[in-house]
Amino acid sequence: MRLKSGQCLCCGRSTALTFHHLIPKKLHRRAYFRKNFDKPQLNQGVNICRACHDGIHDLYDEMQLAKQFSTPEKLMADEALQKHFAWVAKKK
Repeated sequence: MRLKSGQCLCCGRSTALTFHHLIPKKLHRRAYFRKNFDKPQLNQGVNICRACHDGIHDLYDEMQLAKQFSTPEKLMADEALQKHFAWVAKKK
Protein backbone atom coordinates (compact mmCIF):
# COMPACT_ATOMS: atom_id res chain seq x y z
CA MET A 1 0.00 0.00 0.00
CA ARG A 2 1.34 3.41 -0.95
CA LEU A 3 1.06 6.20 1.60
CA LYS A 4 1.49 9.91 0.93
CA SER A 5 2.65 10.69 4.45
CA GLY A 6 3.42 8.86 7.66
CA GLN A 7 6.38 7.36 9.46
CA CYS A 8 9.39 6.37 7.38
CA LEU A 9 10.28 2.70 7.83
CA CYS A 10 13.99 3.49 7.66
CA CYS A 11 14.61 6.63 9.74
CA GLY A 12 11.40 6.75 11.76
CA ARG A 13 10.59 10.38 10.93
CA SER A 14 6.99 11.45 10.27
CA THR A 15 7.05 13.09 6.85
CA ALA A 16 5.98 12.78 3.21
CA LEU A 17 6.69 9.30 1.87
CA THR A 18 7.72 7.79 -1.45
CA PHE A 19 7.32 4.18 -2.59
CA HIS A 20 10.56 2.22 -2.98
CA HIS A 21 10.30 -0.96 -5.07
CA LEU A 22 12.47 -3.61 -3.43
CA ILE A 23 13.20 -4.95 -6.91
CA PRO A 24 13.59 -1.87 -9.13
CA LYS A 25 10.97 -1.65 -11.88
CA LYS A 26 13.69 -1.31 -14.50
CA LEU A 27 14.64 -4.96 -13.86
CA HIS A 28 11.14 -6.51 -13.89
CA ARG A 29 11.40 -7.49 -17.58
CA ARG A 30 14.69 -9.33 -17.24
CA ALA A 31 14.43 -13.10 -17.56
CA TYR A 32 16.09 -13.80 -14.18
CA PHE A 33 13.49 -11.78 -12.30
CA ARG A 34 10.49 -13.01 -14.35
CA LYS A 35 11.62 -16.60 -13.72
CA ASN A 36 12.35 -16.27 -9.98
CA PHE A 37 9.66 -13.84 -8.80
CA ASP A 38 5.93 -13.59 -9.38
CA LYS A 39 4.19 -10.30 -10.12
CA PRO A 40 3.22 -9.54 -6.48
CA GLN A 41 6.81 -10.15 -5.38
CA LEU A 42 8.15 -7.85 -8.10
CA ASN A 43 5.77 -5.11 -6.99
CA GLN A 44 6.62 -5.30 -3.28
CA GLY A 45 8.00 -2.16 -1.75
CA VAL A 46 8.22 0.06 1.28
CA ASN A 47 7.04 3.58 2.05
CA ILE A 48 10.05 5.69 2.96
CA CYS A 49 11.00 9.36 3.01
CA ARG A 50 12.77 11.00 0.07
CA ALA A 51 16.08 11.37 1.99
CA CYS A 52 16.24 7.65 2.79
CA HIS A 53 15.09 6.74 -0.74
CA ASP A 54 17.82 8.88 -2.32
CA GLY A 55 20.43 7.42 0.04
CA ILE A 56 19.52 3.86 -0.90
CA HIS A 57 19.93 4.63 -4.61
CA ASP A 58 23.14 6.62 -4.02
CA LEU A 59 24.78 3.72 -2.18
CA TYR A 60 23.72 0.83 -4.43
CA ASP A 61 22.92 0.31 -8.09
CA GLU A 62 19.67 -1.29 -9.22
CA MET A 63 21.09 -4.80 -9.70
CA GLN A 64 22.61 -4.78 -6.21
CA LEU A 65 19.30 -3.61 -4.75
CA ALA A 66 17.36 -6.31 -6.58
CA LYS A 67 19.66 -9.20 -5.71
CA GLN A 68 20.88 -8.24 -2.22
CA PHE A 69 18.06 -6.15 -0.76
CA SER A 70 14.82 -7.71 -2.01
CA THR A 71 13.15 -7.65 1.43
CA PRO A 72 12.66 -4.86 3.99
CA GLU A 73 14.65 -6.92 6.50
CA LYS A 74 17.68 -7.14 4.22
CA LEU A 75 17.46 -3.43 3.49
CA MET A 76 17.35 -2.53 7.18
CA ALA A 77 20.17 -4.96 8.10
CA ASP A 78 22.79 -3.36 5.84
CA GLU A 79 25.43 -1.50 7.84
CA ALA A 80 26.03 1.30 5.30
CA LEU A 81 22.30 1.94 4.99
CA GLN A 82 21.88 1.89 8.78
CA LYS A 83 24.46 4.69 9.03
CA HIS A 84 22.61 6.71 6.40
CA PHE A 85 19.23 6.15 8.06
CA ALA A 86 20.66 7.20 11.45
CA TRP A 87 22.02 10.38 9.87
CA VAL A 88 18.66 11.14 8.23
CA ALA A 89 16.84 10.52 11.53
CA LYS A 90 18.69 13.52 13.03
CA LYS A 91 17.42 15.89 10.31
CA LYS A 92 14.25 17.99 10.55
